[in-house]
Amino acid sequence: MNHDRTEPIRIGRIDYTNVWPVFHHFDPEQLSCAPKLVRAMPAELNRRLREGAIDMAAISSFAYGLNSEDYVLLPNLSVSARGPVQSILLFLKSPLKKVLDGGRIAMTTTSATSVNLLKILMEKFHGGHPVYETAEPDLDSMLTHADAALLIGDHAIRASWQNHGYEVIDLSDSWYRFTGMWMTFAVWAVRREAAAAKSADIGEIYRALVDSKRRSYGDMRPVIEHALRSVGGTEAYWKGYFGGLNHDFGAGQREGLSLFFKYARELGHMDKNVAIEEWSLAGPIATPAAPPQ
Repeated sequence: MNHDRTEPIRIGRIDYTNVWPVFHHFDPEQLSCAPKLVRAMPAELNRRLREGAIDMAAISSFAYGLNSEDYVLLPNLSVSARGPVQSILLFLKSPLKKVLDGGRIAMTTTSATSVNLLKILMEKFHGGHPVYETAEPDLDSMLTHADAALLIGDHAIRASWQNHGYEVIDLSDSWYRFTGMWMTFAVWAVRREAAAAKSADIGEIYRALVDSKRRSYGDMRPVIEHALRSVGGTEAYWKGYFGGLNHDFGAGQREGLSLFFKYARELGHMDKNVAIEEWSLAGPIATPAAPPQ
């Protein structure tokens, strides 16, 4: 689907707390290009961007990898971590050994990146063979018939505050312990035809997003206060939470993301090598795909 040059840029926004530092000070109404903001869950934004129903979005890294030939990435924007992220959590009702040996893991379907990260950790690094099943993101109901449950985003955060007694594995921390690399969970992707048709508009939006990130990192208190009002918890929790996130996309994040794509392909979850290409006014900046292993 080609972008209509007469229509405003349509921006997909997820409302998970992990993107708030980038979006908190972003006001589309202040931009001359007057973009349209579309709010949806990650899986829905992945689909809309893939089908051309929106022009750019913060989408899951895995969704970008599956359709990278159609997108370019905005530089210096991501949701990444190098260690615990506190919002992508595996709750164990049974010992990990039992889970790995044919145990059942109930998974939310709202993030393809988290699901595939779980499979990489369980199968490649632990050598396990669990059975995966999808479920609505409610910890108690998920663990009624499963040995473990994967929750992400605000569902994971709220569940981590409960006194449930389950062992909890932070998947981002596990990735770092096994690889020593950054884990990038989401990226800001733009459909190539939109980037070509309205590069000036994309540039204005990009600068506004980067400025919003800069303002948030200069003073995280407004973002923390918004989290307290919207989600709950304590100020100390949110300081630690946002302190563990990184919203840049540089060499380290690209290297970690390339490794994630490589492992996903090795396990058969991705059928191609991914060349990471970043947008610029001068044209895409390519990071070559890893060679076949």
